[in-house]
Amino acid sequence: MSFELMSMFRRQSFSFSFIVLVGLTALILWFDNVTERLPSGADGDLYQQPDYIAENISGLRVEYAQSIQQIFHAKEMSHFINQDFTKLNNVHFMHAKPDTPPFRVSADQAEIHENGKNIYLRGNVNVIRGTDEDDKKIILKTETLHLIPDQELAKTDQSVIITRLNTTIHATGLKFNNKTNTIELLSHVRAFDR
Repeated sequence: MSFELMSMFRRQSFSFSFIVLVGLTALILWFDNVTERLPSGADGDLYQQPDYIAENISGLRVEYAQSIQQIFHAKEMSHFINQDFTKLNNVHFMHAKPDTPPFRVSADQAEIHENGKNIYLRGNVNVIRGTDEDDKKIILKTETLHLIPDQELAKTDQSVIITRLNTTIHATGLKFNNKTNTIELLSHVRAFDR
């Protein structure tokens, strides 16, 4: 009788182990089918992937002591933890300060480094200093631009087109200081009146 009892326990133990094994196999196959694999061209380093992505995002930074406002809007924002920078697509920035014309910037892409101390814009960069109603506003167009918001500086080594009133200026490279309202054109400067 004890032999039959042991044989029965072995069969139940075998059946239970077999059921657990089949269940785990089915679970692994299900996970494999429902999860997405990284694209074949992607780096094997997972840290090259963003740690978060947000869509249709807006932000506001206010320095109350100086009445400074910085506003941004972006279609998509991705943060990369390993390099500690944020990438924005289809981005618009605005810097407003009392007694100074507003400074508005738009671009296809932006990278924000060091918690906003350095912003690198790329693709269809447009800068407008002044309001839309201001006929003395300055409009700048280029392909890349480095913004340093704390110093209110913008600079590039690429070709730029600057328009103000009836004058259009073409140049290569510039430094623009919003505090002092000065633009330094670096080379190949040509001006045209309409």
